[in-house]
Amino acid sequence: MPTGAEPPPLSASPAAEPYGRIVVGAALWLALLAPFFYSTYGFANWLASTRDHVGSIVFSWEHHVPFVAWTIVPYWSINLFYGLSLLLNDSRRSVDRLAGRYLTAQIVAVACFVLFPLTATFVRPATSGLPGFLFAVLGGFDKPFNQAPSLHIALLAIIWDHWRLRLAGPLSILWHGWCFLIGASVLTTWQHHFIDIPTGALLGFFALWLFPAQGELPFAGFRLTTGKARRLSLCYALGAALALAGTAIGATNSAVALVLLWPFLALAIVAFAYAGAGAKVFQKTADGHVSLASRILLWPYRLGAGVNVWAWTRKLPPVVAVTDGVFLGRFPGAAEANGFGTVIDLAAELERPRDATGRWQSFGMLDLLPPPADVLDRAAAAIEPARGQGTVLVCCALGFQRSATVVARWLVATGRSHTPAQARKQLAASGRPVHLQAGLDEPA
Repeated sequence: MPTGAEPPPLSASPAAEPYGRIVVGAALWLALLAPFFYSTYGFANWLASTRDHVGSIVFSWEHHVPFVAWTIVPYWSINLFYGLSLLLNDSRRSVDRLAGRYLTAQIVAVACFVLFPLTATFVRPATSGLPGFLFAVLGGFDKPFNQAPSLHIALLAIIWDHWRLRLAGPLSILWHGWCFLIGASVLTTWQHHFIDIPTGALLGFFALWLFPAQGELPFAGFRLTTGKARRLSLCYALGAALALAGTAIGATNSAVALVLLWPFLALAIVAFAYAGAGAKVFQKTADGHVSLASRILLWPYRLGAGVNVWAWTRKLPPVVAVTDGVFLGRFPGAAEANGFGTVIDLAAELERPRDATGRWQSFGMLDLLPPPADVLDRAAAAIEPARGQGTVLVCCALGFQRSATVVARWLVATGRSHTPAQARKQLAASGRPVHLQAGLDEPA
């Protein structure tokens, strides 16, 4: 994946902070996180132990998972990487964001352990040697109640992501292999049941999304919206609530219903965007790529958005010519995008196709809302320079509103249309439905 959406290697930092400051920051965070972990984890265990009955979610095939004593070594190794990941950073900002991910995973996991405790049902056989010692130490503080979401898996997702682009060559291969062993060890040590793994991974990627390595924090600058934005937020929040209700009701009959937690989280994030967080929740870069956490968490929403694009545009040409090498259209596939010199993309919610190799400029705007004036102006201003490098496709999800508004602004700003009304007629004559945003067809 292009590095535009990912953190650079440690060595790429042009002006690294003094390492002593980084170590002090990491040490202070460890001094907070370690006691917080043991106290909250222990409290959740104790609280569950006071209940008369603690349930479990176990699939029948899990009884065939073998107990492999030596895998307690990779299981324990995550504690080493937990501390090293904080200490081996290139800035205090990186330390703070990593600590924020750790803290998020801890708080959410413990809240789940308190509200919905589950117990591990397998009884481990006696072990000796180093595995026996490590199991004995583990048993000193870890009881069988803290199951889903697996905090171990959540932290593994965070730590794996922290190092995956900081290592190269054989070290990268070794890292991925060792992380696979850590993940598998939660089953082969009989510490967790399967359901704990996907729920733990979802939590880990949520923590990565909440504290991204690059860019703004999703909640930074949040301002509560009104009007249409608030109504759209409530609609998505209702969808999230229905998915959560489906999870709660369905889980009483089948653990498979827990898969609804995924669209619940995706819709909740979109509701958060319309409530006041804005387009940055999609974590889309200027070249159209999104962060790994955004790609995974919002996959159910993007799947629905893709179906919506197909439903609305299947009987329409994908693009239409406007004038002077500028085209208007829906969000393109890779083959369509590669047919243009530049793609100017206005759909904050959709990700650039991986095989799209041409120039791509993204100006993230939320669907169905008037775009921010500064983003609108920058997108319109990008069209004329892009024409110097070939044909230009201006697109959004459907090619009806955001892209049409930007092209109309460009037409008037460059004198190709004398008035917004004329620009509207010119776009309508192309044969594509056009819905310019009210109040935004007048150029600044």
